[in-house]
Amino acid sequence: MDIRIGKILDVDNHPKADKLLVLKIDIGGEVRTIVAGIKGYYEREELMDKKVVVITNLEQKELRGIKSEGMILAAVKDDKVILLTPDEDIKEGAVIQ
Repeated sequence: MDIRIGKILDVDNHPKADKLLVLKIDIGGEVRTIVAGIKGYYEREELMDKKVVVITNLEQKELRGIKSEGMILAAVKDDKVILLTPDEDIKEGAVIQ
């Protein structure tokens, strides 16, 4: 599994789904579109420029008409979604080992 640090560059509402967001994430020299079910847990402003952990080698999957090119990792605590993030500043594309 290829897991890397990504930086969220853009956040949009999914046009066909109430709980999905469409994210543009820089994974180190490449920008991917990732559809994530985190709407309602994070505001757009909270996500912009946030560093997140991304699985980059999953098969692309179409979610309500938009192709998702990876998956951001998150944990759930008391019905709240918490994105996994590095605790220090690290360059986009850094490999998680």
